Amino acid sequence: MTIPHRAARFLRVLPAALLVVLALVGPWITPHAVDEPGTMPFAEPGDGALLGGDQLGRDVLSRVLAGGRELVLSALLIAVVVTAAAAVIGTIGALRPAVGRVVERAADVLILLPAVLGIMLVALSWPGGGRLAVAVAAVVLGLPYAVRLVAHAAAPVAASGYVEAAAAGGERLWFLVVREVLPNLRAILLALFGLRFVAAVYVVSMAGFLQIGPQPPAADWALMIRENSPGILLNPWAVLAPSAAIGLLALSVNLAAAALAPQTGRKAVTLL
Repeated sequence: MTIPHRAARFLRVLPAALLVVLALVGPWITPHAVDEPGTMPFAEPGDGALLGGDQLGRDVLSRVLAGGRELVLSALLIAVVVTAAAAVIGTIGALRPAVGRVVERAADVLILLPAVLGIMLVALSWPGGGRLAVAVAAVVLGLPYAVRLVAHAAAPVAASGYVEAAAAGGERLWFLVVREVLPNLRAILLALFGLRFVAAVYVVSMAGFLQIGPQPPAADWALMIRENSPGILLNPWAVLAPSAAIGLLALSVNLAAAALAPQTGRKAVTLL
């Protein structure tokens, strides 16, 4: 079946939009209180508890609905900051080779830092810790990869004739970055945003699983996986539901970012 390209793009973006909206409004539509026991610990799904209970008898469905908003907001913030900073730094590095060499060397050093160690160093040394510390750690860890990607993509654009003509005409560096180079990197930046969002989801989730950031009894998908894993045989949904939520969120947003990137070629997409 062949459908118009716009319709195919909409269908690819729709799941991500629905999941993000559901995660954002989830705390207001929970059927039960997220921190009050309503069933037996690890109770199986039944009347009044569609996904059963967790290790303290709290409603799993309510905690899944309430546990995604902070993760989504944190991942969005991290992805936006990393993408924006990488776009500017990488483009400047492509336009100014001397700056680019310094940026590349700094990125090489930061890339060598293991993700888990970087999170622990930043989060545990941050006054009070919390989600802000995890977000800062995720930005620091994600920026080197993003800068190198943008710098590599911006290099041929920076060497093109119209950019060189604008530079010879006396245009300032900021004008060259914003008006001449970045508009030609929209596809790269959208793809980068999707990748950084996925990476941020996993970094924030990993931090939550390690209890670096949100702490019990907060409703958090990663914390739910950690807390309920001992009872996975009693009520698998207490672990499977938040795990599926994290995976589907990351996958759908990445597909949406790829669908929103500027397309060339055919105007119709064939679906099997």
